[in-house]
Amino acid sequence: MNIEQLEVAKEVFETNSMSLAAQNLHVSQSAISQSISILEKEIGIPLFKRSRHGTVPTEDGRTIIKIMLEILMKVDEIKDEVQSITSIYKGELIIATIASLSMTFLPKALARFRKDYPQIQVKIIEMESRIVIDKIIHDKAHLGLISLNHYTSDGLPEPIAFHSFQYKGELQVIVPNDSLLALNKELMLKDLADHAFILSASSFWDGVTEDIRQACGDINVIFTTTNPEVIKRSVAEGLGISLMSSLMLRDDPYVESGRIIAIPLVGYSLDPSGTFGGIYSKKGSQHRLVRKFLEYIEV
Repeated sequence: MNIEQLEVAKEVFETNSMSLAAQNLHVSQSAISQSISILEKEIGIPLFKRSRHGTVPTEDGRTIIKIMLEILMKVDEIKDEVQSITSIYKGELIIATIASLSMTFLPKALARFRKDYPQIQVKIIEMESRIVIDKIIHDKAHLGLISLNHYTSDGLPEPIAFHSFQYKGELQVIVPNDSLLALNKELMLKDLADHAFILSASSFWDGVTEDIRQACGDINVIFTTTNPEVIKRSVAEGLGISLMSSLMLRDDPYVESGRIIAIPLVGYSLDPSGTFGGIYSKKGSQHRLVRKFLEYIEV
């Protein structure tokens, strides 16, 4: 039984005629007859009988058809409510995000969101967490996707809200596939001494870099970049090693192809106070739209 069958039964009931129902629904009379026959077979009783007065409900059919009409009324209510809700969401949604989140689950969430709300124009800009927070505070973006930790903020001011993605990542060392380090199942910071590094340029990774220096002494940082793809390609070419969150390496083509090897870093973890999440202003013009978009994010 489906909604289309119920609508056919409703049209036959209201017109007392299969031929008129067929005309109104722009289908053949045989299609109407077949739909009613299948419906009657599914529920186990005849709904209609033909008479000189047309196609009229049976005695049992009247009871069932009354329930069907009530169901269709509820379906109409649902459609009206959905229309009411979706009409609230309009305009532009500006998302400021750190690179690690824009490369991972954001594309999937955005694709699902655009399918349901094609009328919304979405703009995405990449930057580090500190700048993302500043954009939200000064209403230059509607949603910020960040890693919140002691390197980025001591707390968010009112009326900024934080929506946690409930994801705790771990650091992994990425090395070329021909590196001796690739033979290890796990590594510690002290194991990274005497290796060249390509590192991410952000306040968070500045803190991690300082921790590496404390464990390994002075280290050779070839260059820093805000582009994770440049880091992974440089490692694959043998220029050095790097560290990345396991989130950034999920379903990564460099790892899956074996061009780089990701090895868990033990004895050191991401800041336990840090977490990935979205921030937005509770007083922002698009706060309803932001909350709706957050429902599409799966970490």
